[in-house]
Amino acid sequence: MRILFVAGEYPPMVGGVGAYTAALANALAETGAEVAVLTSARAQPPQPLPPARVAVAARMHRWNVGAWRDICRTAQEMNADWVHVQYQTAAFAMNPTLNMLAQPRAGFRLAWTYHDLLPAYLFPKAGARLRQWVTERPAPRADLVIVTNEGDRQMLVARTHNLHAIPIGSNIQGVQLNDTERRTVRAHFGYGADDLLLGYFGFLNRSKGGDTLITALDTLVAQGVNAHLLMIGDRLGASDPTNAATLAEIEAMIAARGLNERVRWTGRLDDAAAGAALNAVDLLLLPFVDGASLRRGTLMAGLANGCAIITTQPQHALPQLVDGSDLLYVPPSDAIALAAAVRALAAAPEGLAQLRTAARARSADFGWPAIAAQHLALYTAAANSRMIK
Repeated sequence: MRILFVAGEYPPMVGGVGAYTAALANALAETGAEVAVLTSARAQPPQPLPPARVAVAARMHRWNVGAWRDICRTAQEMNADWVHVQYQTAAFAMNPTLNMLAQPRAGFRLAWTYHDLLPAYLFPKAGARLRQWVTERPAPRADLVIVTNEGDRQMLVARTHNLHAIPIGSNIQGVQLNDTERRTVRAHFGYGADDLLLGYFGFLNRSKGGDTLITALDTLVAQGVNAHLLMIGDRLGASDPTNAATLAEIEAMIAARGLNERVRWTGRLDDAAAGAALNAVDLLLLPFVDGASLRRGTLMAGLANGCAIITTQPQHALPQLVDGSDLLYVPPSDAIALAAAVRALAAAPEGLAQLRTAARARSADFGWPAIAAQHLALYTAAANSRMIK
């Protein structure tokens, strides 16, 4: 099996789609598949992988009309069986050209993974219906369409003949610290046993509830709780230009509420250090505005590192994650409810321990070897179906 991934971002660029593509490419290569990645020139130098495992061509300066020619030429050079686009509008610089041109060609089949269905930018005053049509246009044309969550599956089910949902895995490797190691990591960041250490993982954008997070922290401090917040990882993603404005708003909010001494930012960490920081927090808060979803790599990372997680009620049922057992849900955009949930769990050490144990166990359902195996099965089934026709 020869697979060419096309991704708008890739490590060392910061972004969930790039991290996902690298993890999936590596897992598929482990099975013996021949895997290459065509990505943005901003990914220079590409994140190193073991020799000859995944070939990364970081040479795309624009995702315009010429980009599809480059994709086809690269596919021809490696004799690819599949061209698999890892699609998120922001990762392709909001440019809809690829959506309009991409289609199967003689020599390869086309797979398309939607990491979200946010509409592409077209031109001023372009209507929402037109923008959504352009975003979804590849769905009926591709040989295989993959989504990462039930909500997106429901939106596309009438648009394509071969649609499948595969949850994503953790965007960092899970680690497990013993009590001594955990205390050492906390001390490294300046926290002691009496500090209630709340964690947040990933960069901020409009959908991640940063304002709810800070308001909840402010509420807890006003109530006399010795709460601190450790912001783990990069402050900014590489693709979405609105992230910088969101970050500036949150930083201003922290300063206005006098919380600068209670909020610390780790900056970029390698996988092991990020996993250690996640192990060190008492509670991981992920107050997504649009609710918890299996497309959230930060949620998967929290599970993989055994975090006691408070996140927001999903818009669509998540039978894979049980409220009150694997994690705890609160309403979106409700800082009061989030603060109350933090207080309740902080007062119940046994409950915290149970959540940590359950999270780590549940993460086994979202491992990259299993995700790679699902992809290979779908590639094979789709190819056989086309041959029969």
